[in-house]
Amino acid sequence: MSEVFDGYERQYCEISATLSRKCTSALQLDGEIKKQKASEIKSGIDDAENLIRKMDLEARSLQPSIKAGLLAKLREYKSDLNNLKSELKRITNPNPNQAAREELLESGMADTLAASADQRGRLLVSTERLNHSTDRVKESRRTMLETEELGVSILQDLHQQRQSLLHAHGTLHGVDDNIGKSRKILTSMSRRMDRNKWIIGGIIAALVFAILIILYFKLVH
Repeated sequence: MSEVFDGYERQYCEISATLSRKCTSALQLDGEIKKQKASEIKSGIDDAENLIRKMDLEARSLQPSIKAGLLAKLREYKSDLNNLKSELKRITNPNPNQAAREELLESGMADTLAASADQRGRLLVSTERLNHSTDRVKESRRTMLETEELGVSILQDLHQQRQSLLHAHGTLHGVDDNIGKSRKILTSMSRRMDRNKWIIGGIIAALVFAILIILYFKLVH
C-alpha cells in the first residue's frame, strides 16, 4: 500500500462525512444562511474532488497488483462525490412547490442520504481494515528483518568460532609434532647415556684388572 494514498484517503473520508452532515442540515435552512452553507459545501466538494485527482495520480504510479485495488476504491469515492454534488444541486436549486420539496426530502433525498452515509461507512471500515493490514505487513517485515539480522550475527559468531577451532587445531598439531621430536631426542640421549655407562664401566673394569695385575707382579717379585 501507498502511505501517500492512505493519507489522501483519510482526508477524503473526513471531508465526505462532514459534507454529508452539512447537506442534511442545509436542506432545513432558508435565505442567506442556506446560501452560506451551500457555499461551504461547494468549497468542500472542490477539496474532495482535488483529493480524488491526487489519489488517482498516486494509484496510477504504483505497481499493477496494487493499482487495481486502489482504482476500484476510487470508483466508489467518485460515486460518493457525485452523490454529494447532486445533494448540492438540490440545495442551490429551490423548488417553488413546497409540498413537492417536502415529499422529495422525506422520500428520495432521505434514501439518497442514507445510501450515501452507508457507503461512506463501508468505505471507512474498508480503509481501517486496509490500514490494519498494512500495519501487520510492516510489523511482519520488521520481524523478518530482525530475524535476518540475528541469523547473520549467529553465522558470523559460528564463523569466528570455527576459525578459533581451526587455529587451536593447528596449534595442537604443532605441539604434537614438537612433542614427537622431543621424544625422539630424549630417546637418543637415553641410548647415548646407556652406551656411555657401558664404556665407563668397561674402562673401570680394565683399570681394576690392570691394578690387580700390577699388584700381583709386585707381590710375586
